[in-house]
Amino acid sequence: MPRITDENSPVGFLKPDDALLNTPNKITPEDFKGWVQERGLYFWTQFDPKYTALLSMNDPGEPALNGGLVYVHSGKGIYIYTGLAFFRQLPEGVPGAYRLFVNLLSASARNRTARPAGKKPHA
Repeated sequence: MPRITDENSPVGFLKPDDALLNTPNKITPEDFKGWVQERGLYFWTQFDPKYTALLSMNDPGEPALNGGLVYVHSGKGIYIYTGLAFFRQLPEGVPGAYRLFVNLLSASARNRTARPAGKKPHA
């Protein structure tokens, strides 16, 4: 699986208005400054068109990869795949990585459908 080893490689925004890049934090190129060691690994190179790719990036001289952050709505929820190197960025305290990670964690709360008052979810 492909990886992006240059932690300073430019990041393209394929769907800049998508909720995952805007709620609760507006994610911008600034959020990818200060990343350490790499952008990510195990990027998908092929995926069903029902998935939405959000970011594009590449190492110098390599083709752009769009499979580092993709998602699909499934039933009442959302399935998110990311190959971004959060495991390196979060321990290093990279602010932009935290901001993006919070957006991903918040996605499930945004996708819950409201239940009528007094109704409990099925176990």
